[in-house]
Amino acid sequence: MSESWDDLRIFLAVARGESLSAAGRLLRMDPATVGRRIARLEQGLGAALFVKSQQGYALSESGARMLRYAEQAERAQALASEAVRGAGEGLSGQVRIGAPDGCANYLLPQVCAAIADENPDLEVQIVALPRVVNLSQREADIAIAVSAPTAGRLVVQKITDYKLHLAASERYLSQHAPIQSVSDLHGHRITGYIPDMIFDKELDYLGDLGLTRVPLASNSVSVQFNWVRQGAGLGIVHDFALPTAPDLRRILTDEVSLTRSFYLVRHTDDRRHARMNRFAKALVDGMRAELARLEALCRYV
Repeated sequence: MSESWDDLRIFLAVARGESLSAAGRLLRMDPATVGRRIARLEQGLGAALFVKSQQGYALSESGARMLRYAEQAERAQALASEAVRGAGEGLSGQVRIGAPDGCANYLLPQVCAAIADENPDLEVQIVALPRVVNLSQREADIAIAVSAPTAGRLVVQKITDYKLHLAASERYLSQHAPIQSVSDLHGHRITGYIPDMIFDKELDYLGDLGLTRVPLASNSVSVQFNWVRQGAGLGIVHDFALPTAPDLRRILTDEVSLTRSFYLVRHTDDRRHARMNRFAKALVDGMRAELARLEALCRYV
């Protein structure tokens, strides 16, 4: 049987989503239709591509071999589309970016909006996840990470450093004991990550301060940030988020000043895609410029 690209596209969606429902959402197709298409493909090949169970669809040995072939076809299709469109034209199609939610909420929206303004045929999707994005499962085309991965067939580029400081609202500071040193923090309510859900060592901000108890904890940076905004307690916040909350003040800036980095992570094979190279450059340039602008705004906060 000669498989069409449409067959392979559906096969890849099920392989990556590990269920008909997940594949259906990705393809914007009814899960039952996805199931029928997979069954027809398997019948034509004379082999089971998936092991079906209540937990979902796992690749069989035949499916794992098929995956390599399908991914090669996917890359060839993308390269052919680029060649037809021409490298000099504006960006088009869909690009999905996976990022930690601090970056996704306070930095990427304005950067990606600017890129979209210049490329009206482009569709940008931001997946905000409080964990590492899995590029091998195609959760995203590009990932932003807070530490450089060392495993997998990936291309890693450092984007830029960013700063974080301890902050509190004016209301909180006016209603609680003065904070003149790090030792004073033990008398205050702290917001931060749920300790056993810190997915990257670079996010363990409070450990170095000796703060092991986190009365208000969340795996979401946005939840932590909003607690601080509401005067619920102190928290480590991104400097680039502070311009959205003019009532917040950085405290102990000499004693508590953290520097972290953002990295762009891509599939190795994507380096051959002119479209993805151009988008990646626009994203990196935009992030560097916007982060510098935002951090300059809060320099005297």
